[in-house]
Amino acid sequence: MLKMIELPYPLNALEPYYSKETLELHYQVLYKGYVDNTNKTEEKLEQARKSNDFSNIKCYEKNLSFFGSGAILHELFFQNMGPAIPTEPSIQLMEKIMRDFGSYEAFKSQFREASSAVEASGWCLLVWVPEWNKLEILQCEKHQNLTLWGCKPLLVLDMWEHSYYLQYKTKRPDYIDAFWNIINWNEVNRRFSKI
Repeated sequence: MLKMIELPYPLNALEPYYSKETLELHYQVLYKGYVDNTNKTEEKLEQARKSNDFSNIKCYEKNLSFFGSGAILHELFFQNMGPAIPTEPSIQLMEKIMRDFGSYEAFKSQFREASSAVEASGWCLLVWVPEWNKLEILQCEKHQNLTLWGCKPLLVLDMWEHSYYLQYKTKRPDYIDAFWNIINWNEVNRRFSKI
């Protein structure tokens, strides 16, 4: 059974960049819903296996992909943020950023533009693609669409409206700019060190 992760900081720790009200709704209601629905789907799949009745398998598998991916991405998102502490990419990660994007500023610009251009509900991710031995920036729709198989998420930004609308309304670029103030690069570096 999937359990909710504990936030590594208090609900008000990301202010003024990410409001307590938004984080509370995001974590305690929306993320909880993804965890709960993943567990419900797993229970239905277990029953289907026991009864050998797979008449709803398409629905169950689709739900598992959607809700499970939503739970995982939210966990990565919450963990790669933190109070405005002075962190930065490690030397090794910065070398890869410079190699793959030309400069840190070029990386930030591409990440910002990719985030802004996410259609409807989705995510923007910095990922490591082992097969290509390089960093890439991906847009992800509905938690599970438009991914590269085998990539390792390093930095995750939630672009669903629920993640910013209470505080930023329709000003997505302001939300994205504020995000740079609360990235916990120590967590991103830890993920990168495991590739």
